[in-house]
Order: sequence, then structure tokens, then C-alpha cells
Amino acid sequence: MTEAAALARRLGAVVKDERVLAAIASIPRERFVPDGLRDRAYDNAALPIACGQTISQPLVVARMLELLALRPSDRVLDVGTGSGYHAALLALLAGHVWTIEIHQQLSALAQRAIAGLGLDNVTFALGDGRLGLADEAPFDAINVAAAAGDSVPAVLERQLAQPGRLVAPVGRRHQRLVLVRRTAGGFERERLEAVRFVPLIGGSSFRGEA
Repeated sequence: MTEAAALARRLGAVVKDERVLAAIASIPRERFVPDGLRDRAYDNAALPIACGQTISQPLVVARMLELLALRPSDRVLDVGTGSGYHAALLALLAGHVWTIEIHQQLSALAQRAIAGLGLDNVTFALGDGRLGLADEAPFDAINVAAAAGDSVPAVLERQLAQPGRLVAPVGRRHQRLVLVRRTAGGFERERLEAVRFVPLIGGSSFRGEA
């Protein structure tokens, strides 16, 4: 059994979506962490990467993917490319992924890692993730890999298709995952489990999990 498959098996105690677990079993997480940390690539912990960012804890990544309930035809926006691990998993679960990152170095490293896996359904963009990608909207699903302050940015919610789903950590000192559903009647928001992510700071991009 590969280390990725063993990780998926452990996460299966909490995450029940078989497509998500299969994706995790297929992606070698060590390709997304710095060389000096590869021996910890399969720990259930966030790890530091370039530009002062992190690759998120596998369990949190898996739960966010599960909450999005992705379909093979979905168009997905990934806010905060970071290491690219989340985008790679999204690429296995959806039709096409647009991922946005403010740090050029991180975006370049993520592109290299994802290209090395032969994934060709990911489009990379540089910019402020808070603004989304209006030119490509609407999206069937939006994944936000950072604490969105007191609420999910309205501009991101407006870029959801109808119906559409968005998942993001929300809060400052105390954060929770929030699932947003866009329906014919408007936006439905559900607060879920507690998490701990690095917050959005000033004009910086969204940052990875603490």
C-alpha cells in the first residue's frame, strides 16, 4: 500500500465520500512539500512551504472536498493555490479548476508539481483571491483555502452558479468551516466544525492553514 493510500484509509474514519478518498489515495502529497519535510508529508498536520505559507492538514482538505460534493463536470474556483495539493485533488474530482494565488513563486511551484502528475485541467492565475475570477464565473463550486474574516466575501458568493456550493473557513480568533449554497431563493449558509487557518491579511492573498 502506498503512503497516499494509507493516508486515505486513515481519513476514512471521518470522511465518507469515496471519490474524495480515492483522489487522496492517488496524489503523492510529498510532491507538494519542501524536500526537507518529505518525511512528514503524510502526517495529519499542516506543514510550512515557501513564502511563509502552509500546505493544509489532510483531514481539513478532505472535509472541504467532501462538503463541496463535486461532480465530474463541475467548474471549480480554488482561492489560494498555495502548494497546489488542494488544486490537484480538485482536478481529479471536477471537470476544470481555476486556481488563483498572489505569490508568483508559489504558483510556479504548484504548476510544476501538478504538471508532473499529468493533470491538464487546471488553469493558474495570479492575483488577489478575494476578488475571485469574474471573467470565468459562474463556478459550480468554490474552495477558499484561508480564513475569510467575519464572513465569506460577497464577491465570491456572487460568482457561484445556481445551484452552487462554496466552502471557506470563517472567523478570526474562533473559526469554523462555512458551507454556502446558492439556490433560487438566495444564499444558504451552514456553520460546521471548528478549524484554524491563517487569516487574510491586508492586500495579501489567502494563506494556508495554520
